[in-house]
Amino acid sequence: MPRSLDVRDPARQGAAISAAVEQLRAGGLVAFPTETVYGLGARARDAAAVARVYALKGRPPAHPLIVHLADAAAMGAWAAEVPEAARLLAAAHWPGPLTLVLRARADVPASVTGGAATVALRVPDHPVAMALLRALGEGVAAPSANRFGRVSPTSAAHVLQEFEGDADLLVLDGGPCQVGLESTIVDLSAGVPRLLRPGGVGVRALIDAVGPLAGAEAGPRPPAPGDHPRHYAPDVPTRLVERAALLEVPLDVAVLARRGPPAGRPVGAAPWLDLGRAPTPYARALYAALRVLEASRPGAIWIERVPDDDPWRAIADRLQRASSDAASAPPAAGAPSTGADTGGHDALPEETA
Repeated sequence: MPRSLDVRDPARQGAAISAAVEQLRAGGLVAFPTETVYGLGARARDAAAVARVYALKGRPPAHPLIVHLADAAAMGAWAAEVPEAARLLAAAHWPGPLTLVLRARADVPASVTGGAATVALRVPDHPVAMALLRALGEGVAAPSANRFGRVSPTSAAHVLQEFEGDADLLVLDGGPCQVGLESTIVDLSAGVPRLLRPGGVGVRALIDAVGPLAGAEAGPRPPAPGDHPRHYAPDVPTRLVERAALLEVPLDVAVLARRGPPAGRPVGAAPWLDLGRAPTPYARALYAALRVLEASRPGAIWIERVPDDDPWRAIADRLQRASSDAASAPPAAGAPSTGADTGGHDALPEETA
């Protein structure tokens, strides 16, 4: 079982951060909280340690990692060029749930970039993550702290469940993540900014910072973290359904919905979880809810579809990728939107109607 240190008590945080820094400098791995999900971290310039991240997750080597930085000034140590759009987005949304993909310097390890010519950078908005990065004094490469393709962890307990057999892993327990979905990813490596993955910073907030985004005509996308068609997925057959289909759900099918069950659903039926109709708390609770349903070992999981535009865009993307029919394309990430979205650092805005 990994070693877990509770860092929610400020009196204990200093010793825990020191232990984590020592672990990283020795080539070990540390799972730590961010505002999005828990990350599985290694020193980004330690190729052997980064290789352990890939091995522990079972992650394909061509999938790049996000390098977490203590501040925007560190971008120059990783990016061959820092365009004005990167400076504007960093000023508006760092620290926060936004990852920028830039052309990589020649000395950036291929183990971090997945062999691509680009590097993904982020400054997280979490006191524990920031304390760790500042104490370490260098970048930390960290994907989500779960087995590849599985449901992302939003608590230390989820990380311990994923890696219960790895006694060498150190887990910093900072409590539940406040955003609950992975960061927005924006490609800045080829001129006009392009959305690669929706997340906690909405499209409207991106446009407000840098103007219109590139569309699908911009050409081939660079590799990006979390870009696999099926991802964030329970180990149970999972499908997206319309609300009407939930009127007649088999008793062995668990349900994730935006409303409660219909009257008359038997007490002994598989679980039905109602995450409500406001996107911010829905996003925060989503991965924990999927884990609860998966643990009940139902015959299948049915998930009520959500809107696929802002402020639900990131949620719709994750649900599509989690479904068993994810061979079909997820909602288009690159299409700019002019819909109302206050985006920003606070995950996704509340639904007002």
